[in-house]
Amino acid sequence: MSGCAQSKPNLKMKEYNSDIKQSRIKNQESRRSILFDKLALSCALILTSFFSTAQVTSVIDSTSIKIGEQITYHIQVETDTTSLVVFPEGQTFSPLEMIESYKVDTLKSDDKYNLIKKYGLTQFDSGAYTIPRQKVIIGNKTFFTDSLKVEVNNIVIDTTKQGLYDIKPIIEVNKSGSNWWKYLLLILLIVGAIAFLIYWFIWRKKPLSEEEQIALLPPYDRAKLALIKLDESPYLENENLKDYYSDLTFIIRKYLDEKVYNRALESTTDELINRLTLLKEGNQVDISKEDIKNLESILKRADLVKFAKSAPDVELAKLDRNTIDIEIDHVKEALPEPTEEEKLLDLKYKEEQERKKKRKKVIITVAIGVFLLIATFIGFGIKHGFGYVKDTIIGHESKELLEGSWVTSAYGFPPVTINTPKVLKRTELPVPDEVKAQVDMTSFIYGTLLDLFSVTVNTATYKNLGENKIDLEKASEGSIKSMEAVGAKDIVVLRDKFTTPNGAEGLKTSGTMKIPGIASKELRSARYVLLQFASENVMQQIIITSPEDDTYADQMVERILNSVELKEAEE
Repeated sequence: MSGCAQSKPNLKMKEYNSDIKQSRIKNQESRRSILFDKLALSCALILTSFFSTAQVTSVIDSTSIKIGEQITYHIQVETDTTSLVVFPEGQTFSPLEMIESYKVDTLKSDDKYNLIKKYGLTQFDSGAYTIPRQKVIIGNKTFFTDSLKVEVNNIVIDTTKQGLYDIKPIIEVNKSGSNWWKYLLLILLIVGAIAFLIYWFIWRKKPLSEEEQIALLPPYDRAKLALIKLDESPYLENENLKDYYSDLTFIIRKYLDEKVYNRALESTTDELINRLTLLKEGNQVDISKEDIKNLESILKRADLVKFAKSAPDVELAKLDRNTIDIEIDHVKEALPEPTEEEKLLDLKYKEEQERKKKRKKVIITVAIGVFLLIATFIGFGIKHGFGYVKDTIIGHESKELLEGSWVTSAYGFPPVTINTPKVLKRTELPVPDEVKAQVDMTSFIYGTLLDLFSVTVNTATYKNLGENKIDLEKASEGSIKSMEAVGAKDIVVLRDKFTTPNGAEGLKTSGTMKIPGIASKELRSARYVLLQFASENVMQQIIITSPEDDTYADQMVERILNSVELKEAEE
């Protein structure tokens, strides 16, 4: 009895335990079913969002190309007829370069559109590259294609079959035409006109006038010619004996003044006759007493005509003229021949006179040249400013850059288009390996911070930025610290928004600083402008430094800032 009684409770316990176990199994199956339903619903929603309304696929026609060879990148979109599709545009395929964007091919099937967009891509450096995911907008939704890998191979050249040639010489490129030759021609015309006037009025051997030709004759010839001129005068016809005797006595006195007694012109008749007598007695002049007497008679008669209004006969006047003619010959014969020393002194005197004339011409020419230079300097100084004229004559580095041939070019990717006085040179900046793993950076530079004037264009592409955004203010602070690292001090920082002419917005950091020189540690005052732009995972940076209080440098900076154009990077 007791055994039967115990077996019944045991059976009930087993049944109870079995029921609990079955209940647990049902609950687990129910949870699995609910979880599976949720997962299925999620997958359904995802699939619906990607495939039920639209499908986006991408493919390339070749995964291995040679340098410079083109591949075709296809994006295929299947969507309904009511959805607007926006394909990627611009250089979004970096590191490959897009060389052509083809028109969209459209195929219609029932209420669906099948759109195919093709791009021509290439690369000019060998290596393994990855075409990044491309963003396609369909309606109000964004889709991304898969990234694709491409191998770019070098072109193998068989040098045994292909001839080798020398390096071609550098070809000089002609600069664009300008009007410089017009200004040069104008300057040459002005200088030529001035030189001609100086030559014509100063250096030219002018034809001698009759008076100058007579003055160059020897005293004897000059006296004889004067007597001939006296014969041609109308004095005797008009019975103007006063003027006739005045000219006649002047002829003989002038001759005696030059050859015998150098005060003959200012002496009275008695003084002159006494001097001639003394010279004869001193054997200095071999003139006869009769010649002295004839001269005394004519000179005293002339005094009476001039001062006492005496009126001798005209024939007597003619006779006196002939007597003077004879006496000039006698005086010439009575004069001793000049010694070699006297001839040498006379030659030296003439040479000295020629040197004086030449020196006078040189002084006049130099004075005119200096006057014209000063007048030109003052004229241009009044019109353009004396500082500008001084810098043009002496030279100024900033002015030469400002007025040189500027270059407009695009640097980096996405391209930054900028107008600079010189071409920016691609430079590999020293970047730590841990930074290289996260950022691709390209730099194009003219000058350095220590040169005062410099232009730098940097483009940084972040590889694993994730959901983080580029903070331009922090980047600006980092750039200021890099300036301090190379020796800049007393940096004044001003920040403001900046908009390029084509509408790209960024941050402008500007101010002044002190930087050391290249050869010395003496600090110099400088200005700087830092432009920074952010687009998705790309930061573009333009740094300009220039001397402070330099008008030409300020104009260059303004011109560069007004030329900046860039296109924001796309996904």
